[in-house]
Amino acid sequence: MLDERKAGILGAVVEAYIETAQPVGSSSVARSESVDVSSSTIRNEMALLESEGYLDQPHTSAGRVPTEKAYRFFVDNLLGPVRLDRVENQQIKSFFDRSHIEIEQMLQETSNFLAALTGSAGVVLSPDSDHQTVRSVHLVDLSLDQILLVLVTSNGVVEKHSLDISKEVLLNETDLDKANQYLSKHLRGFRLGSLPEVPPSGNINVDYLVREVEKTLTSLVQTKETVYVGGTSVLAGSLSGPEGIRKVLDLLERQMIVVSLIRGVIDRGLSVVIGTETGVDHLAECSLVVAPYEIDGEAAGSIGILGPTRMDYTQALATVGIVGRSLGDHLTEG
Repeated sequence: MLDERKAGILGAVVEAYIETAQPVGSSSVARSESVDVSSSTIRNEMALLESEGYLDQPHTSAGRVPTEKAYRFFVDNLLGPVRLDRVENQQIKSFFDRSHIEIEQMLQETSNFLAALTGSAGVVLSPDSDHQTVRSVHLVDLSLDQILLVLVTSNGVVEKHSLDISKEVLLNETDLDKANQYLSKHLRGFRLGSLPEVPPSGNINVDYLVREVEKTLTSLVQTKETVYVGGTSVLAGSLSGPEGIRKVLDLLERQMIVVSLIRGVIDRGLSVVIGTETGVDHLAECSLVVAPYEIDGEAAGSIGILGPTRMDYTQALATVGIVGRSLGDHLTEG
């Protein structure tokens, strides 16, 4: 741990660098309200902070910039109350008061909204399958060998899947009607993550259709979690070097990596990971701020922002926290 004076000086350096993106000199630190010592003392303390790995000096005559270690100390020890101002709170309320036709649209718009609020890429993970309840399941005849499965869940998701029917199975309209009634009777109201096994009906064709639906729903649950990313162009503009930008944007297109990354942060009990703490080489210049959101009081998904390590952590934590709670409330209300 740093003593109070060093901590104050380090905090002033971090805040100044976040605001200006320029190396910070002792004269700039001396103007900070939280630092009340002479410029010569500040220079000496900054030199010590550099030797301890908290600051780096890009050029001999330049000021200093925070290291990853400095950002971690700042987040863990120096952040003040995490709040948003009245205008931003009203923006969030207005966003969730709007009508969103489908959950997919709302989650994508939420990621875009996060990006607009924070100047970083917004990331939203869809609710896991355990928090999506079957509202209706319906089979529609497309052709002799193809049936369309239409699944609607309680939070507005509409899934459509084509089922290939064996040529040996001859279905008629009555079979479809009976299968729809039977599926509705045994699946409606259950969560996708814990669907019961539908018992045999005694009708060979109905039972065939039920088994095909069950196989499709099992596959659906295993691949259900979707990542919605907004504001990648904003993130690209804050990173250095075309190759580094390309690698970060490529990573954001890989859903399983993003899901694993965010879950890993949540599972470690963290809300912020900085640079190499992400465990992903391509994100060495980035920080990730995340928060879970709840449906009916249970953790269901996660949201976050990915931006440069020089992000405004106070605003980022406040925004992600409030947007996460608002999203969970909105999904709970349906």
